[in-house]
Amino acid sequence: MSFTLKSLNSIKIRRKLSFSILISIIAILIIGYAFLEKHIFIESAAIFLFVLAIIQVFALQYFFKNQLKNEVIEKNLRLRINTLNDSLKDSDTVIDDKSVYLANMSYEVRTPLNTVLGMIKMLKDTDLDHAQNLKLDIAEYSSKHLLQLFNMVINNAQIEANEFKLNLSAVDLKSDLQKLFKVFEYQAWEKDLEFEHKFLSDPKKDRFMVFADSERIQLVLINLINNAIKFTEDGKISIIVDQTVEIDDSQIVTFYIKDTGSGMKPDEIKHFFDNSLDKRTKKSILKEFKGWGVGLSVSDQIVKLMGGSLKLESKVNEGSTFYFSLQLKKTLNVKTTEEVLRPVIFDKFNVLVAEDNKMNQKVIKFLLEQQGAQCTFAKNGLEAVELYKILDFDLIFMDIYMPDMDGYQATKFIKEADKYALKHTPIIAVSASAFEKDLIKAKLAGIDDFLAKPIEVVKLKALLSKYSKTNSKA
Repeated sequence: MSFTLKSLNSIKIRRKLSFSILISIIAILIIGYAFLEKHIFIESAAIFLFVLAIIQVFALQYFFKNQLKNEVIEKNLRLRINTLNDSLKDSDTVIDDKSVYLANMSYEVRTPLNTVLGMIKMLKDTDLDHAQNLKLDIAEYSSKHLLQLFNMVINNAQIEANEFKLNLSAVDLKSDLQKLFKVFEYQAWEKDLEFEHKFLSDPKKDRFMVFADSERIQLVLINLINNAIKFTEDGKISIIVDQTVEIDDSQIVTFYIKDTGSGMKPDEIKHFFDNSLDKRTKKSILKEFKGWGVGLSVSDQIVKLMGGSLKLESKVNEGSTFYFSLQLKKTLNVKTTEEVLRPVIFDKFNVLVAEDNKMNQKVIKFLLEQQGAQCTFAKNGLEAVELYKILDFDLIFMDIYMPDMDGYQATKFIKEADKYALKHTPIIAVSASAFEKDLIKAKLAGIDDFLAKPIEVVKLKALLSKYSKTNSKA
């Protein structure tokens, strides 16, 4: 910008010099004409020409002085650009050296840690009492946690270098995660916190395996659960793994990590997932939440690479809920006879679903269509309001937290519409954080009911039965 201003100043100076030369030529012509016509004497003409010459000398001196100044500035700018280019090359070299250093350190750390874990496993295979086994479990957890923390740094470096690859294999996800969650019970008990985990699945189906990167899924869960425990001083940590939804040959698995900790403000939540912030600004913002920054950033990137999206809902002094969904390819064992589908809706029943997360859209679409309903999706509150105005719906499922316009605002605009005055379309709030304040706020906003994520089929059926009957009566 400064360089452009200096260029403009140089152009202005040249124009002024050209103008002064033109004036001087005109002045000389006038003096010559006056002398020839005997209007002035030769002495007066000489004085005028001498003064004009002095003025021109000073003008040329001013011009060449500025010209020299501009050349010096341009030369300095070129030197600075060359210096910056050299610094950039040095930075690239440092980054390469850093990658080599991390790779070497990876080997140095993994080798002794694997030895420690191997020895712990050998000890657990010997005859030990309950107290000794408990201590070994804690030692094993601490060793695995240290290894996972280091893996987190390595994964972050791989992500930045675009070298991150998923290691997909057929895994029994439930079995793997049950072992992981068992370890976290000890950490929660140390802080006198209640810890619970549960798997939502269809009990009538055999155990199945899915193609997934179990190690990276566990890495994300380890980070999120660790932080949930860290920032919770009293109450409970709840982990829910929802495996109730199947679409063709894929399994939708949704993970919920809930705590009753300190929670966060809306503007703080935005900063956690704002990748446009420079590192210094983000570091300043995350200073208060030590331990979240790098781990959460890595978790967010890993979930995205697996095709999901990490979400956060939080209330100050009430707690936080992190959740994400993954669509995993199934590799099934022999199935038992599946339960015959008995939808609760038999007549045409149109449902508007306001949900910004594509994976959640797939889940709720499957669940609603399974019950005989037809779905239309809106990706935010603004789109939901516009769709309601032009199409007819029997029921609305409204996600509370959405971009552009949230569920509360969308509900307000829908209820102000002329169509709503005639139809009184029921509105169901949907949210992963069913805090008491959310329930109260939903009620005050005029929302008819509240459905918590993960969506339980029994509750969904009850709501559909309730409002489809209301709609039929209407």
